Amino acid sequence: MTQIEQPKVVRKKLFSPVWLLPIVALALGAWLGVKSIRESGIDVRIHFPSATGIDVGKTLVRYQGLNVGKVVDVSIDDELKGVNVDLLMDYRAEPLLRANSKFWLVTPKASITGVEGLDALFSGNYIGLLPGDGDFRDHFEAEQEAPPVLPGSDGLVIELSAEKLGSLDVGSPVFYRQIPVGEVVSYRLDPQHKVLLKAYIEKQYATLVRKDSHFWNVSGVQIDASLSGIKVNTASLASLIAGGINFSSPVSSPAAEANQGYKLYASQQEANGGVRFVLTAKDADGIKRGTDVIYRGVTIGEVENVVAESQSVSIHTRLDAPYAELLGSDAKFWREGAEISLNGFKHAGRLVSGDVIQFLPGNGSPLAQYPLANTAPRLERETPIMLTLTAAENPGISSGADIRYRQVSIGKITQVRLADDFSAVLYQAEIFPEFKALLTEGSDFVAEAPLDIKASLEGVEVKSGDLTTLTKGVVSLRHGLNKKALNTAEPIALFASASKADAFYQQGHKIKWTLYSDDAASVTTGSPVYYKKMQVGTVTAVDWQATADRFAVTLAIDSTFAPLLKNNIVFWQNPALAVDASLTGVKLQMAPLNGVLKGSIALAKLDGHKADSQRLYSSESLARSQAQAISLLLPADSSLRTGAAIRYLGTQIGEVTQVVLNADLKHLNAKAYLYGKYAAPFLKRDSQYQLQQAQVTLKGVEHPEALLTGAFIAATPGNASDNSTQFTVPRLTDDYMATDALHLLLSRNTLGSVKNGTGIFFRGIQIGQIIDYQLKDNGDEVLLNASIAPRYRHLLNQSSRFYDLSGIKVDLGLFSGAQIETGSLETILAGGIGVVTELNNQQAAPLNASQTLPVYDKADADWLQWRPQLSE
Repeated sequence: MTQIEQPKVVRKKLFSPVWLLPIVALALGAWLGVKSIRESGIDVRIHFPSATGIDVGKTLVRYQGLNVGKVVDVSIDDELKGVNVDLLMDYRAEPLLRANSKFWLVTPKASITGVEGLDALFSGNYIGLLPGDGDFRDHFEAEQEAPPVLPGSDGLVIELSAEKLGSLDVGSPVFYRQIPVGEVVSYRLDPQHKVLLKAYIEKQYATLVRKDSHFWNVSGVQIDASLSGIKVNTASLASLIAGGINFSSPVSSPAAEANQGYKLYASQQEANGGVRFVLTAKDADGIKRGTDVIYRGVTIGEVENVVAESQSVSIHTRLDAPYAELLGSDAKFWREGAEISLNGFKHAGRLVSGDVIQFLPGNGSPLAQYPLANTAPRLERETPIMLTLTAAENPGISSGADIRYRQVSIGKITQVRLADDFSAVLYQAEIFPEFKALLTEGSDFVAEAPLDIKASLEGVEVKSGDLTTLTKGVVSLRHGLNKKALNTAEPIALFASASKADAFYQQGHKIKWTLYSDDAASVTTGSPVYYKKMQVGTVTAVDWQATADRFAVTLAIDSTFAPLLKNNIVFWQNPALAVDASLTGVKLQMAPLNGVLKGSIALAKLDGHKADSQRLYSSESLARSQAQAISLLLPADSSLRTGAAIRYLGTQIGEVTQVVLNADLKHLNAKAYLYGKYAAPFLKRDSQYQLQQAQVTLKGVEHPEALLTGAFIAATPGNASDNSTQFTVPRLTDDYMATDALHLLLSRNTLGSVKNGTGIFFRGIQIGQIIDYQLKDNGDEVLLNASIAPRYRHLLNQSSRFYDLSGIKVDLGLFSGAQIETGSLETILAGGIGVVTELNNQQAAPLNASQTLPVYDKADADWLQWRPQLSE
């Protein structure tokens, strides 16, 4: 019976996992929608005066070089006063859009100070963005120009106030001690019609600006020309073209704050301050802004402003800082103009320039106000101080010349005359009594140059003296630091210039050092002496010592460098230009300019080595190697040149420094050096030196290196116990011309290919040569003078036979055929004489010079088989 299963009841689930798919899709779609809306961008509208340079879809918005938006539409505004530029900004730019944010159009602009917006030349115009603070905003008014400094930029921004802009412009540099430290970034007019400039100082120089800093204009060229002289001042080339600002800062002043304001002065003289006060007068006739304040003929201040009051005129005056201490409570001021009398004109220049204000110093504290008199006050002077100045020659000073201290007249030259023994020029001088305190020990007097020109890369300054300087000369007092009074009873030196005065004093503190040299042509009196490219002394004298045939060079070394002057220093002549050329390149080393013009000497220390500190070497290599000097005597026709090497087995062990023709016109005297570490074995008395030069023969090239370097000296060390520094270099042929050489007379029918120098060969080795030749008296033979080297003379005796080695010999026979005899290739072309010997020296007598030996046309076959035992 089939069993029936019971049905199972399953309860239906309330939620199926299938429904998760539409939920996830719905959430994803919602997120994408929100993201699309959020990232769709931000609409911003900017109002510009015009749409010039703005293109829809092309003009971008940039912030610090990053694109943050673009122009999507341009339309005319409702009031027809400009255009509305619609931007689509990146959604991430929302923090940049604040109430004080600024937009402007960036276009390339070129000016004398540089190029702005250079990137716009390549990418096209774009809109710049400067974020600000405040609430979010989506509409802005465009700026007409870029803001001066972007926020976050390092450095310091300050504000300068000036009466006029002058040649300054955006980009004009700001200097501190002629070093550019910043630039002008903007300028504008303030409500009081003054020019306000913003300057940006770079971060590393920001600490140089202090609260009490002074700024002044250094633009262009400043020329102060009058009948009293001409003064031309220029700053750097950049400020000459584009304008510039300079400033100075007191160290004790606290650091400046951002946007701190300063006054921009027209000149450094005004900026440096001084003391300001007011002169009062009934009228200002002849007085104007810029009128000079004069003290003893020197301008010490000027009038800054003239203001008319109800009952008088107030003249605002400034005394420059160096002279501020002269102003006291009882100081006197009076106006002075040109004077015309029967005696002529006085101060004729004031007819053009106007009156000046004369000044007389006073004592006590300065006042704020002084009266301006129309005439000079009457003064009672004490007896002046009388001095006698002396100079080796007159530096252009005549009677009536001013004596000045800091350009203020303090006395006069009253008389100029020669000394009784005519050894010097004497000057009678008087110093005004109020300046007696300046005459202290250590003071001296210097003649001023009528024209002073200082030129450098930073600028050119031309300074000319006044008319008195040009016609009578001026003497300047240099105040000594010693408080003890100067002895005015003794003559006092008058120096021709400040540099000569300094050199005179320094000479007394220098150390004398004498060097000796065979050649001092490159140094003269005044040549500098350098140690590690720093000048440590000068050459004071170059004297020729006839007995030793050498030069004595006297040096004056600064006492500061006294520790250098020990027995381990070396000196050498510094070349004006050293060239080191090799396959790796060319290296040029030039001496300092002073050394190029006058020649110079360099010195160095050799650590741990005793050196020849009294010798002036011709080069650094010789000095550092402690080379030993030797003398070589050569034949006059030797092709040796200065700089030739001295070699041993191919290694250079020295060099020739000088070659001169001897007085006998037959020899050359050569001065040479052997490098210190090689010198000892080559200074032996029996050391040998031989001139070597390239020789091209059919056998090859001997000494090929001489083709490039020229002839050189080959050295052979000696073994003698004693030394020598003088050696004789023999000729290349002197071996055959020695006194113990064997001289023979040979004869042959014709000269053939024989000539002077034709070799004589024994078994193919040259043992002698033909010295000269001549016809026999009766003309039937040619006589050859031959010389055999001393070391080979034992090879010849009465059994010797001489034969011709020249050319090619051909023997043709009808039955024997052709026989061809040749020597070496060299003898075929250049000729030669062979010699053979039949008997031993014990069997045959030696040859002598009285014999005449024939030269056979060829050698017999038997001759070539001779094998005698030839011993010395």
